Amino acid sequence: MAISKKRKKISRPTRTVYTSESQMRRPKKLLGSMWRDLLASRELAWRLLVRDISAQYRQSVLGIAWAFIPPIVTAAGFTLAKGNGVINVGSTDLPYPAYVMFSMTLWQTFTEALQSPVQGVTEAKQMLARINFPREAIILAKLGQVFFNFGIKLILIVGLFIWFKMPISGSAILAPVALIHLVMLATFFGLLLAPLGALYKDVTKGLVLVTSFWLFLTPVVYPVPSEGVFGTIVKLNPVTPLLVTARELATTGVVSDPQGFWLASLFAFVGLLMTWIFYRLAMPFVVERMSS
Repeated sequence: MAISKKRKKISRPTRTVYTSESQMRRPKKLLGSMWRDLLASRELAWRLLVRDISAQYRQSVLGIAWAFIPPIVTAAGFTLAKGNGVINVGSTDLPYPAYVMFSMTLWQTFTEALQSPVQGVTEAKQMLARINFPREAIILAKLGQVFFNFGIKLILIVGLFIWFKMPISGSAILAPVALIHLVMLATFFGLLLAPLGALYKDVTKGLVLVTSFWLFLTPVVYPVPSEGVFGTIVKLNPVTPLLVTARELATTGVVSDPQGFWLASLFAFVGLLMTWIFYRLAMPFVVERMSS
């Protein structure tokens, strides 16, 4: 009698092999793995986003009011200074308090997106050292938090239009495109600093100083200067055309510098792609440094 024997298939665990070959030698393979990891990180990014948003308002008395306080306080201070002749910013297309509050809302979104990659990597140090997961999840979660916070700020923007009786132009539907480009530029700079920020606290402190100075080089509390050295510096600032275009699309509907907008957008897109690659290549060394 023939006895049939069933062989059980033993599944072997997958192994990750690390080699000394640079990933830059195979750019197509590198871009493919970046895209796959980006898609694979969505679920984890969502969980991190929910956790971060819950933690953001859990121990805060004022809660979402913090999304409104900085623009309102800044607008009140500069309006008071302008009304008393302390500063002369020239004429603006919108009522000056609305101009400053709207611009500060956009600027606040830019600075949040700039600081988010550094904050995300710094906060996830222990998880990075213990668990192997797509690093893009940290960045996606922080970007989600930036857009969530801007959604809250929309309440202030709608209130501005109602209070100052400002008409809404048909081009307002395109304003989110300019906003996304502005966030893209901020993420470009943030990703560039994220690996260093995980190792050195000076990066976080330095960002606060840089953004404070950067604010005065951006037409947030004044219109774009038309002449002079300072006017040239403001126009060369890549934030200027993106922030101004977002504001103009939402209010007047007339884009004053379309060429500057597309040049800044191209700079942001190419820069973001390059820094994403840099982030991918640098993070294994950063994790090794943190673990040692």
